Amino acid sequence: MDLYRMSLWQVFLAGGPVMWPILLCSIFGLAIILEKFWHLKRITIDTQEFLSKIMDKMKRHDTKEALQICDNTKSPIANILKAGILKYDRQRPQIIESIEDASLYEIPRIEKNLTALATIAHVSPLLGLLGTVTGMVRCFQTIQAKAASFHPVSPGDLAGGIWEALLTTVAGLIVAIPTFVAYNYLVNRINHFILEMEKASTELVNFLTE
Repeated sequence: MDLYRMSLWQVFLAGGPVMWPILLCSIFGLAIILEKFWHLKRITIDTQEFLSKIMDKMKRHDTKEALQICDNTKSPIANILKAGILKYDRQRPQIIESIEDASLYEIPRIEKNLTALATIAHVSPLLGLLGTVTGMVRCFQTIQAKAASFHPVSPGDLAGGIWEALLTTVAGLIVAIPTFVAYNYLVNRINHFILEMEKASTELVNFLTE
């Protein structure tokens, strides 16, 4: 049977039962990746421009307008800076504590589902390895059955098990490699985003307490 003439469904079935959990991993992994890309695009703003607007309002002692700008900006950076602005008339430690408290709420929301994505990237090749083992088990079962009935073993008798062993390994790697690449990219994007939040928070604290 020519692999390149087989349909995806035929290839999937030839991989055996382990292909099902690999398929589920691919679906969940793709869903998480798309959700994270959409979420990061939605919350990314021009931090310096936003901070300049806030500081301009605070210079004019227009706290209400500064808070309104934060409310109208759907981003964790806006939520964290708002926490600091609400304490603008307090001492520096109190402002910092308020910002840190807001960060404890916002950062886990940004990092949500990253652990699940890393798990999928690590589990997928292991599932492929499991399929390899089950495929080889099928081969040896066939050899044992043929030997018990005193029938010669032909390559065709072992083909099914070998197909299963190889296809599950390939499928596991096909899922794992792009998932791992996407995970590392998202971690880098999120770390950069968190760094932007920390810089903006520090600038705001310095401005409010100077």
